[in-house]
Amino acid sequence: MDAADFARACGYTGDSPALLEAFEAIRRNGIAHARQDHVKRKAVIDELKQSQALFLAAIGPALSAHEAIEDAARFIACWRNMPRWRQERRLPDLIRAKQQRLVARFFRRHGHLLWAREAA
Repeated sequence: MDAADFARACGYTGDSPALLEAFEAIRRNGIAHARQDHVKRKAVIDELKQSQALFLAAIGPALSAHEAIEDAARFIACWRNMPRWRQERRLPDLIRAKQQRLVARFFRRHGHLLWAREAA
């Protein structure tokens, strides 16, 4: 996908070289940022794959992956209803809740297979 195709996919219909160049820079940086985020998430998952105890410690007071997902979803919904100034103060909590939800979803799907292999 070249810069013009990406710009059209974003809704830009003009042909300004400067704007097309800006869209290309956004596309390149976005892909690099997404890859970097993926590598970070994969590193967290790989650390927790070692044992079920590490996973349970990571999800905090929740006792299972289902409970951790529900807690994270509840916090995210509450965060969306907060006033802007409170959202800004609680941003680290939102990031933690999203990461906890991602980790819990992964281990809800694949955890039993990983830990069964480890036990065998």
